[in-house]
Amino acid sequence: MSIPGLGQLAPTAAPIATAASPASAPTTTQTLKPFWEYRFDVPHGSTLGIKLVSGTAEKDGTELAPSTPYAFTATKSKINTWHGCTLEITAPASGTYDAYTSEPTAEETPMVSYLNLHFKLESLRAAAQRTGSMGPRVLVVGPPNAGKSSLTRTLASWATRMGRQPLVVNTDSREGMLTLPGTLSAAVFATLIDITTDWGSLPSSGASAIPVKLPLAYYYGLPQSDDNPKLFKRLLSRLAVAATSRLAEDVDVKSAGMLIDTGGIPTGTRAAAYYDFLGHIVAEFSVNIIIVLGSERVGSEMQKRFAGQTTTVGDTITVVGLDKSGGVMERDESFMQSIRESAIREYFFGNAKMTLSPFTQQVDFAAVSIWRINEAPAATSADGAGITYDDGETRTDTLEKAEPSMMMQNCVLAVACASVHDAPDTIRDANVMGFVYVADVDEKRHRLRILAPVSARLGDRPLLWGSWPEHMVNLLI
Repeated sequence: MSIPGLGQLAPTAAPIATAASPASAPTTTQTLKPFWEYRFDVPHGSTLGIKLVSGTAEKDGTELAPSTPYAFTATKSKINTWHGCTLEITAPASGTYDAYTSEPTAEETPMVSYLNLHFKLESLRAAAQRTGSMGPRVLVVGPPNAGKSSLTRTLASWATRMGRQPLVVNTDSREGMLTLPGTLSAAVFATLIDITTDWGSLPSSGASAIPVKLPLAYYYGLPQSDDNPKLFKRLLSRLAVAATSRLAEDVDVKSAGMLIDTGGIPTGTRAAAYYDFLGHIVAEFSVNIIIVLGSERVGSEMQKRFAGQTTTVGDTITVVGLDKSGGVMERDESFMQSIRESAIREYFFGNAKMTLSPFTQQVDFAAVSIWRINEAPAATSADGAGITYDDGETRTDTLEKAEPSMMMQNCVLAVACASVHDAPDTIRDANVMGFVYVADVDEKRHRLRILAPVSARLGDRPLLWGSWPEHMVNLLI
């Protein structure tokens, strides 16, 4: 299971890229001029090999090592260059992919504005380091598919290349950061990110060529933040306390500050609730810089709500609007579902670089304590202005005790860092130790067949059951 915390494991070896496709696959050479981008879309089941032959290039702020093959699968991304480069492209031996070269100038690419933002953040970090104060706390917001996670990753990568250790926070439960979907997480990034993945490999029991980042995660278990506003805000507050505590105790992280990624702001009646959540994030994390990506409407709303206000530590809040990168590709629901299933498989069985051996065990119904994540009741107000949650409502509990049933089959359960003897509020607020998978439910014999990443009994740890990530096909078939 993953180890809870905000640190990282020590490096075990020098960074090594994944081997590319076999040499028998077709290979071409792609030359990029300064500020050009090589954009590619690799579906599941295909593997695209890329190697930097000459010049310099980077993916989401992390530089490609010269003459080192990288293998990309199930990804939509881009490689950009500031000074020009030559890439060797190895097409999939089986399967297809889509790729093209974008040819913007320095005046046309938003990457220049992203770089200017990085230098401004770096100056704030240097000033914070001199005075012993807190570095910038940056919140990245925007509509869906605007490139928020890519920008957050890029800013984090550039910061680590400057010797900084930023604390990166993910508040989008639909996508996990260094953990499975359904969680809110935070981790310190002090070393480079594996560019063949989004955020790096999931913490696992095997050795890794690139230092593994260890996230602190809280299980929300629902796809949308307004599915249970009370629980979502509660977990955000718990994550904020842990994050700000790390900043207070670690001078390097304190001066580097925070980078906070968010989910896409919807349109229509649900937007009001999401702006309320953003206000909660700004208050809890003492955000002093808000980056609005790819939407003038969202930028105007954020200016109206936050510009000129002060944080809990006395800093003035600044709202900055940036253009969306043309390299951001829309990811449909089927693609994202495949990504979630791949993350679950990787957590238990590893990937092409490292194979893991999970442990299957039979557990009696009476030996487990399972708590179901409740969804909030639907809004009944006539104006439909989002979901409200009052303490006076009849259904106020965020958790309820659940008995094992066939509904749990093929579900992922979170193992809470708590005891089965703890109160429901304590279990709700506990961080995640790891995950188990319910492979089979035998209602006649009152037994569960559970797949765990390590060969250890669950002990007295309670299990949390939510609707996200959704049911998937049997992992053991």
